[in-house]
Amino acid sequence: MKDRSGLTTEQRNLRSADIDTLDSLGIVDVIAAEDALVAPAVSQQRRQLAAAVDVIVERFRRGGRLFYVGAGTSGRLGVLDASECPPTFGTKPSTVQGVIAGGRRALVRSAEGAEDDPSAGAAELDKRRVRADDVVCGIAACGVTPFVRGAVARARRIGAATLLVTCSPEARNAIAADVVICPVVGPEVVTGSTRMKAGTATKLVLNTLTTAAMIRTGKVHGNLMVDLRASNDKLRDRSERILMELAGLGRPAARKRLAAANGELKPAIVMHARDVDYPAARKILAACKGSLRRAIEAGRAKG
Repeated sequence: MKDRSGLTTEQRNLRSADIDTLDSLGIVDVIAAEDALVAPAVSQQRRQLAAAVDVIVERFRRGGRLFYVGAGTSGRLGVLDASECPPTFGTKPSTVQGVIAGGRRALVRSAEGAEDDPSAGAAELDKRRVRADDVVCGIAACGVTPFVRGAVARARRIGAATLLVTCSPEARNAIAADVVICPVVGPEVVTGSTRMKAGTATKLVLNTLTTAAMIRTGKVHGNLMVDLRASNDKLRDRSERILMELAGLGRPAARKRLAAANGELKPAIVMHARDVDYPAARKILAACKGSLRRAIEAGRAKG
């Protein structure tokens, strides 16, 4: 698409047309008023979000992976969400991957021209050996980014499940996907600057997709991240506090139990709840497909 003037993301926002005449407080107020439109727009996509989560969960249970594909801000947000899954949910780095047009360099320096090649998007999936069990989620605020279009088209040919996140209702059908998530946030405060409302909406959508999928696959107990990877002092402290809360232990006992579980929180909880050692706890969790709730309740049923 050469002329994108008809896309919502490229329209002028009449509410910010004179923003350059305002003082700092006035500018902040205009931006804040526009940002307030984002969460309701995402909420209106609740059914599409739930359908996408179901797709991701089904593929995860088949051993599949989730790939985010985007350019510019969209690509950076995909890489960000993917990079946060291992420390938060204890996933392998390969489970959720971010693919950005222009590669790693584009994460810190603009490489806008890289988005114009659809074959490059397809090639990135080939490089990662995307297969039919995987999910490919294209992220394109405008909905027509060639790099994303090429990647999603290749994914469909492979037989992978496909998702599309866009903020342009006019482009819903520009990229064929199994589920399309389209929060309509309207024109940007600065015309075409989709790092703003569209970027915020995209961040909310991606957070929801991975968080809900991880909850569904047993990575969360209640609202506690029991599969977190304690890779720094903050996460070690959080692991100890979660174990203290769930097991009723003091800090020294919780620390000792975590050490016996090689620092893995979920097995430590099972060790305490079922009075078993570390290898037995891991076997119980495997039998319960990673569900801590099932692992604990199975022990109560036997008791």
